[in-house]
This record gives sequence, structure tokens and C-alpha cells, in this order.
Amino acid sequence: MTIRRTWITLTYIVFTLLLIIPLIEIFTGSWADGWSGFIEGLTRKQSLHALQMTAMIVVVVTAINTVFGVMLALYLVRAEWIGPRLKRLLNSIVDLPFAVSPVIGGLMIVLLLGPNTVIGSFFEGTGFKVVYALPGMILASLFVTFPLMVREVLPVLQEIGAQQEEAASTLGAYSWYTFWKVTWPSIRWGVIYGVVLTVARTLGEFGAVLVVSGNIMNKTQTATTLVYQDVENFNVVEANGIALVLAVFSVGLLLLMEWAKKRKEVH
Repeated sequence: MTIRRTWITLTYIVFTLLLIIPLIEIFTGSWADGWSGFIEGLTRKQSLHALQMTAMIVVVVTAINTVFGVMLALYLVRAEWIGPRLKRLLNSIVDLPFAVSPVIGGLMIVLLLGPNTVIGSFFEGTGFKVVYALPGMILASLFVTFPLMVREVLPVLQEIGAQQEEAASTLGAYSWYTFWKVTWPSIRWGVIYGVVLTVARTLGEFGAVLVVSGNIMNKTQTATTLVYQDVENFNVVEANGIALVLAVFSVGLLLLMEWAKKRKEVH
């Protein structure tokens, strides 16, 4: 019992030092200049642009990840035309962002699609800029977050099996009807949990986006890169204000994740 209490006490100490105290510091720091300072920091042109850019990236990345993540999970589990070796290869590719640093992922995008590359020059010649623009930031966020949806849905599909889907197909149901009426009710909480994880990861992404975006003020800044720039420029109150908004949103996502997790376990 003594050892158990010691570990519990150490856990609370670490939790307080790493989470509670920094959150208190962010909260008090954002209000150092009062309500007017807090609002002024959030309503700056660069703050509004960064928050808008962040929201846009979150929406686009989450939508793409949801659609293609569910599709890939279905193919990896259900598609008989994909051989075992190809499935193992695809599984390895899906896990690649877990093994590669986000900064390296961003650098790979720059080396592949940058303005000095063949592909990047081709796109820029058509007026479509990828790197140091919104498309590159979306690609970087997609690279980092893509495994999350697949890894949430895939084990659920493996657990429920294919018997009900095969029965529906035998009775003449179309593939789309089978998906919405048979497959979707079984995987929807896994998808919701994957969506929440994707939103949270995209919201907090820094390294890959920083490399790909160039962190250009009022053009390619997200909330996290703006916080970084404010700290570098000693705009501490402004940095704390934006960080507080991200922290509040993250806590809300954490609560939503726990709710989705419980619902997924029930179903």
C-alpha cells in the first residue's frame, strides 16, 4: 500500500508540474494586461488570420482524413483483391508518420514540391503554389494525422467481422446500402473518436507546418506558429492569449474524446 500511495503521489506531482501549473501560468499571463489586453491580443490582424487559417486547415484535413481513412481501413480489412504482401506494405506506409518526425515530414514535402523542384516548378507555372502556401500546410497536416483515423476504424472492422455485410450482399443489397445500414452503425463511434483525435492533432501541429509554411505573417501562419513568433518577439501576453484559446479548445476535445471512448466501448 505504501508503494502504491507513493506512485499515486508522484503521478499527481508530475501531473501538476507538467499540466496544471503551465495552464495556470498561461491563464494568468493572458490576463496580465486585463480584459482589454486579452481582447486586443486576439483581435490583432495576425491573430485573426492565424486562427482562421488554423480552422480552415482543421476542417479540410479532418474531412479528407475521415473519408480516405475509413476507405483505406475498409480496403485493408475487407478487400480480397489486395494480397497479403500489399496489405502489409500499406500498413507500414500508414504507420510511417508515427516513425518519422513531423519536421522531417515537412522537409520531405519541401524537397518534393518546393519551388526549386521539378514538380513544384510545374505547379507554380500553372499558378498553383504548394509549398509556402495553404496547400502545403494541408499536406503537412495530412501526413501527420493520416494514421489516426485508420488505426481507430481498422480494429473495429476486424472485431465485428464480415458476416452481416456478406448476408446483406447475399440478399441483394447494394454496397452503399450495406455500408450505411450495416457497417456504419458498428464503426461510427470509432470514426467519431478518430475525428476528435484528428482535430486535436491538427490543431496542435507545429513542426511540419512551420517547415512547409515558412511562417509568413498574415499569409501562412497558424495559431501555433504565431505563438512561437510572439514568444520569440517577447509578445508574451499575446502569445498566452492565443495559447489559452487553444488550451480551452483542447480541454473540450479531451472531454469529447472521453465521451466518444465510453460510447465506443458500450457499442
